[in-house]
Amino acid sequence: MNPIIVIPARMASVRLPGKPLAMIGDRPMILHVLARARAADIGPVVVAVSDRDLACVVQDAGGTAILTDPALPSGSDRVWQALGHADPDGRHDVVINLQGDLPGLDPRTLGAALRPLADPRTDIGTLAAPIADADEAARDSVVKVACAFADDDPHGTARALYFSRAAIPWGTGPLWHHVGIYAYRRAALARFVGLPESALERREKLEQLRALEAGMTIGCCRIDHAPSGVDTPDDLARARRALTQEGQRGGEA
Repeated sequence: MNPIIVIPARMASVRLPGKPLAMIGDRPMILHVLARARAADIGPVVVAVSDRDLACVVQDAGGTAILTDPALPSGSDRVWQALGHADPDGRHDVVINLQGDLPGLDPRTLGAALRPLADPRTDIGTLAAPIADADEAARDSVVKVACAFADDDPHGTARALYFSRAAIPWGTGPLWHHVGIYAYRRAALARFVGLPESALERREKLEQLRALEAGMTIGCCRIDHAPSGVDTPDDLARARRALTQEGQRGGEA
């Protein structure tokens, strides 16, 4: 595999406008995510943006920013358009879609998203972490995935059967928090962005259901903890506290 990482980022967030440039410590959030992606050391990193101000921030920090059409309907479409500019010859056969609102991401997580692609029948790799408590299970902001990992393999892979904002599957046993980082085979991403919005995608408001409804295979790799995304002002405050604590621990080492 020859991966490339593409980070879609836009300023027009409904719940937290301008969030890629929200300051966390001494730099904007998007630069934290860019640094984590680079630290993964699995391929080049591109930031797909729709705003010139955001592009300038990335470029001034030594990153690669590609302007995409602001009218594109989703981050996946932005990733695909940026890929065409960054790699027109198709040298990279795997594309990692990394959301730009995960400033505390463990870089090793990106490598884990590639593991399901070891199975040639898998179109898309993604991640799942155990749900810790009933509150997390009940929140509709936490996307759940129905899959069955082997009990004796703490970092194994399993096929995703369904994604929902509801707590699935029913019955006794673990629930899995879906982490929205995707490793697409390039041909799978091309197919995905060409598909129309599906019925279950509209109902659940989950883009990945489009792939399942079209018969594509999504594989999950199990990780220990779900990274915290930043969608609201409260999330941003938590991210600031967490990264401050991380910096303090690093200073003590």
